[in-house]
Amino acid sequence: MKTLFDKIWDAHVVEQLPGGTHVLYIDRHYIHEVTSPQAFDGIQRRGVPVFRPRQTIAIPDHNIPTLDQHLPVADPLSRAQLDALARNCDRYGITLYPVGSPRNGIVHVVGPESGLTLPGMTVVCGDSHTSTHGALGCVAFGIGTSEVEMTLASQCILQPKPLVMNVRVEGTLPPGTCSKDLILHAIARLGTSAGAGHFIQFDGPAIRALSIEARMTVCNMSIEMGARGGMIAPDDVTIEYLKARPTPPSPADIERWRELRDDPDARFHAAFTLHAGEVLPMITYGTHPGTAIPVDGRVPDDADRQMLAYTGFEPGERVAGKKIDHVFLGSCTNGRIEDLRAFTAIVKGKKKHPRVTAWIVPGSKQVERQAVDEGLRDTLADAGFQLRQPGCSACLAMNDDKIPAGHYCVSTSNRNFEGRQGPGARTLLAGPLVAAAAAVTGEIRDPRELT
Repeated sequence: MKTLFDKIWDAHVVEQLPGGTHVLYIDRHYIHEVTSPQAFDGIQRRGVPVFRPRQTIAIPDHNIPTLDQHLPVADPLSRAQLDALARNCDRYGITLYPVGSPRNGIVHVVGPESGLTLPGMTVVCGDSHTSTHGALGCVAFGIGTSEVEMTLASQCILQPKPLVMNVRVEGTLPPGTCSKDLILHAIARLGTSAGAGHFIQFDGPAIRALSIEARMTVCNMSIEMGARGGMIAPDDVTIEYLKARPTPPSPADIERWRELRDDPDARFHAAFTLHAGEVLPMITYGTHPGTAIPVDGRVPDDADRQMLAYTGFEPGERVAGKKIDHVFLGSCTNGRIEDLRAFTAIVKGKKKHPRVTAWIVPGSKQVERQAVDEGLRDTLADAGFQLRQPGCSACLAMNDDKIPAGHYCVSTSNRNFEGRQGPGARTLLAGPLVAAAAAVTGEIRDPRELT
């Protein structure tokens, strides 16, 4: 009667402590420059080594610039964090993919595309959107700095076991929509606290029809529903994706992964069913992802007035036609090659609106190379866009890519709280198609009108 989540979690429990806390073994630990320095300081003070350095991979991403990466980082704090990461990795024998190297990029993009995230694993990182990796059929979740230290020292962490929720999506996504629209629709329908205390297993025909990259978008934003993480059971789509990684799986690996499924009589603590046919191109009007509405919709009359005062919308206002200033395509939510392809398909043969500042940021050096090899960079340049270098960029105001106060940014990232993209910035979350439509029209627009 076990769910897939139960099976993977239980297989990694080293010990159950009084009160229900588990000592959980971790297969893959990703670190970056922001949440690791204090953790390394902690193990140095205690005089303990990194227990299993080969299971930790370091990828700087949050603070790195997305232009002129061959030059020294100008911001002193960012430079100090990057230098500390390099020193610590060298000291403890941890693999580092430094800025500008062929394997650098956003940790949650680089890990899966490098074949480092595999079905059945437990995966952690000092970053909340570690849930992205659950798209490959593993239990992946974000941890705090103290837990980063714990994992470095012991390859285990202390965790209470979450409950398990099932979100089943029937039907097929309509043309002109994508997985970002689907997950925004789900959060708007179910609420930003629906998954609190749970791990979400996504399933159903609409989920199975998604590519792995699209599944990553869904799992990435599962925590915006309040969940501890999200995951999707591995299937033929997963296996074909992993066969194309640098180290293809063995027949024994594939056979084992095919067994990773729910028991026929598995029970979930909570279950919801959504219908993909109801999904429309979505955009947010407020300061959390639960404020997503269709691009042809209106701001609800009962919307929170304080929130609207920040975002500059009015109750009952139609969002289509709202003038925007910036567009950001990228982040661990939508910085993969499929996202760049979708954006480019909309803007091809058109021109960037002169009022719009657009940041097109690949999620990794591999995505950047693919964009060049496939001619996407040239098509974007013809339309007036510049392909930048990989990094977290304008997802969060930790680097040079900040949205000015009062400006509207249609962003393919995952969070839109006050100040997320810069003090006073107004973030409108959307998918690559809606972002592309805004970039060439200078306003919120239904992308289906442009295709």
